[in-house]
Amino acid sequence: MNQLRKKIVLSGMRPTGPLHLGNYVGALRSWLKLQDTHRCFFTIVPWHALSSEYENPKVIKDFTFEVALDWLSAGLDPEKSVLFIQSEVKEHAELHLLLSMITPLAWLERVPTFKEQQQELQDRELNTYGFLGYPLLQTADIIIYKAEVVPVGEDQAFHIELAREIVRRFNRFYGEVFPEPQILLTEVPKLAGTDGRKMSKSYNNAIYLKDSPDTIKKKISPMITDTRRKRRSDPGEPTDCPVFTLHRAFVNEKKREELAAGCRSATIGCLDCKKVVIDTLIEEFAPLREKRAYYLKHPGLVWEIFEEGSRKARKAAQETMEKVRQVMGLKLPLKDKAEEKI
Repeated sequence: MNQLRKKIVLSGMRPTGPLHLGNYVGALRSWLKLQDTHRCFFTIVPWHALSSEYENPKVIKDFTFEVALDWLSAGLDPEKSVLFIQSEVKEHAELHLLLSMITPLAWLERVPTFKEQQQELQDRELNTYGFLGYPLLQTADIIIYKAEVVPVGEDQAFHIELAREIVRRFNRFYGEVFPEPQILLTEVPKLAGTDGRKMSKSYNNAIYLKDSPDTIKKKISPMITDTRRKRRSDPGEPTDCPVFTLHRAFVNEKKREELAAGCRSATIGCLDCKKVVIDTLIEEFAPLREKRAYYLKHPGLVWEIFEEGSRKARKAAQETMEKVRQVMGLKLPLKDKAEEKI
């Protein structure tokens, strides 16, 4: 029977607004496959968003709804996966607190993304414990479901290694409670945004999953291509073309090779090449836009799905925390004492 048990997967996203193509190819696309082969917990994590948005927390609810919309529209299925909101499962906060008692400060200070994000978000005051400690909260998110597999890009691999260290330390102190989560490295293609830089909401250069066909066309048509191609007759190099990053992520290999050859020989123009990826994106995301329009008209259904998912997640988290309190000596017999007095 054990051999038939599906491994547990946990992954999540910060609610920072609607999802773009980079979020799709970097996470959602692999999640859609995993939900057919694993027992999946996928969570929207408002408490992580608070680490940088603490001055304007009111936006987080709307952003959470946007992410939920995109997840359901893309095909994440509440019948196959547990879809939930982290802040609705208070046990995450309790485990985070308990882990903070045993985690050396130096472990958190050496996380590469701590300094990187401070540099990237210089307009915000990020010298807070919440920001320093978010990898620890991330560890609590993962291990509270005893997740064995965590799909991440290479830039997040350090966080999972940290989670593994914390699990080893906890198990050494209190006994074997948590499995060490394994990294499932996912390919995260670097997609160029409309200005040629990495696609990012913060750069205001993203192509969103919810964008209409007309918006997709308006965003991609004026994009800069390989600067060698000043005229249509000038040959180019697709590997130096920002638009071709979209081709690599979405256009089938045969067509992609044909376009690359045409670019290098100058037998096709940049507008011809752009039209292929525009048409591909419009066609691929047509079902998503249709589903999204439906869920947008039925917001109560979206919240209901995530409320039910949060109940399922809470049940699993409560079982874990019962064990954690027991091994740490925090499960006091207060009920028994009260009964003795009666």
